[in-house]
Amino acid sequence: MEHNIPLITTIAGGLGLALVLGFVAARLRLPALVGYLLAGVVIGPFTPGFVADTHIASQLAEIGVMLLMFGVGLHFSFADLLAVRRIAVPGAIVQILAATAMGAGVAMLWGWSFAGALVFGIALSVASTVVLLRALESLGILDTFNGRVAVGWLVVEDLAMVLVLVLLPPLAGVLTGGAADAQAIWRSVGRTLLSVGLFVALMLIVGRRLFPWVLWQVQKVGSRELFTLCVVAAAVSIAYGATMVFGVSFALGAFFAGMVLRESQFSHRAAEETLPLRDAFAVLFFVSVGMLFDPRILVDQPLRVVAVVGVIVFGKSIAAAVLVLLLRYPLHTALTVSASLAQIGEFSFILGSLGMALGLLPQEGASLIVAGALISIAINPLVFKAMRPFQAWLLARSQLARQLEARDDPLAELPMTTDPKYLSRQVVLVGYGRVGRKVAESLKAAGLPYVVAEENREIVEQLRAQGVPAVSGDASRPEVLVQAHIARARLLVIAIPDTIGVRQMAGYARQLNPQVEIVVRSHNEEEARRLEQELSGRVFVGEHELALAMSHYVLERCKA
Repeated sequence: MEHNIPLITTIAGGLGLALVLGFVAARLRLPALVGYLLAGVVIGPFTPGFVADTHIASQLAEIGVMLLMFGVGLHFSFADLLAVRRIAVPGAIVQILAATAMGAGVAMLWGWSFAGALVFGIALSVASTVVLLRALESLGILDTFNGRVAVGWLVVEDLAMVLVLVLLPPLAGVLTGGAADAQAIWRSVGRTLLSVGLFVALMLIVGRRLFPWVLWQVQKVGSRELFTLCVVAAAVSIAYGATMVFGVSFALGAFFAGMVLRESQFSHRAAEETLPLRDAFAVLFFVSVGMLFDPRILVDQPLRVVAVVGVIVFGKSIAAAVLVLLLRYPLHTALTVSASLAQIGEFSFILGSLGMALGLLPQEGASLIVAGALISIAINPLVFKAMRPFQAWLLARSQLARQLEARDDPLAELPMTTDPKYLSRQVVLVGYGRVGRKVAESLKAAGLPYVVAEENREIVEQLRAQGVPAVSGDASRPEVLVQAHIARARLLVIAIPDTIGVRQMAGYARQLNPQVEIVVRSHNEEEARRLEQELSGRVFVGEHELALAMSHYVLERCKA
């Protein structure tokens, strides 16, 4: 008997082929992501053989986007977003304008209309937060300052795209030469801003209290599956409600749901419980992207595909790097942000579809957007892997790069009025996040001198206003450690989760001060053992220290 089961067929075909091709890609030392995208091409409508249901695949991909953005929110608090606002907000806005100009300029050279070129340029200007998350998580830098800047930058991009999606329909008549209704446009803008504002306020005021309370009630039942169900249902329901009621995208709705839960005591458990489901739907997202790709575009318009990829991977990335450097942030931050933006994703597809529905974008434009997305997503992990070697190559061969790294920055040097007690036998504290702040509070309570080295300029400004000695910059660079007076320090406390940077910091610190004791944080036992062997220092593992503290308390209570 023949069964009509397109949902099961799509999931089975997509996940099964993604497993095979992802395994092959991994064996060839390519990102598994490439295999997932190719799986989508194979089961898509533009290649012979089995064809999966594209409509169902797109809906499964939307669920994947919701769950992944919910996971981002679990790691990215509202305070983190505010902490990077000075770089993320102006940087994202100017970068969108620059990338739109580049994309629209290329399309105009092809003879497209201004309206089509504008939509095309905007579609190339916005990167995929989903792709970025996968890259940052694989590198272990999601919770670092650079990771928070990149995520905050893309959140601002997403907010801007929500506004574009609302404004595009009323502006379509103007762009195609029709009459402009200024009142209708302003009403649309006002409604959009009001809706987004109401949603954010509702989540921060009501959701911040209601959501954790609901989870607490479910947790008291003692059922693991009910807890997981509650988390997933809340993420999907809030995202759906945000779209239906406030006009916010699924992705942003889920992101703010995660941010609200981030402030509660259940954030860590919620992240762990939903991880397998998020990973599975992330695979379906990339498979659905591959299904949109028509390989014939590579044969029919190869030069235009190259031009699109050039704008995405090089054009807007270079623009973003220049902007970050102009804002006086380190070269490594500029390279991280530029690598994060070297791809396009879900919002680009939505913009392309809307542009075609409004008669603004030609069919060729949609095909080029998908081709650019597929190629840029496939090579994005390689771009991230090349980031550090490229930085080392630049510093070794470019005088300009060395000048940018050691540029005259008042926050990169301790003030001349710094109390001498902070310049000898002090603690050098790298990172002023959640862990670093607790360490600093303990040092201050004990009356011990310390100097903070932090990449976030805003935090450095705040610390100096409070009278705390602090320098701005990447502590994996020796000049930053020199300014923190590492040569006369008693301890180097590295309170950031960047394992690669830790090794460089420790190496330079030992060169400048062979007697300095190094204290590091780590995520797991295996990594901690490697770091202790390499650094000859003390490594603290979160779970291990928690277990020791609990054991100590239990023993004390039993003795009482």
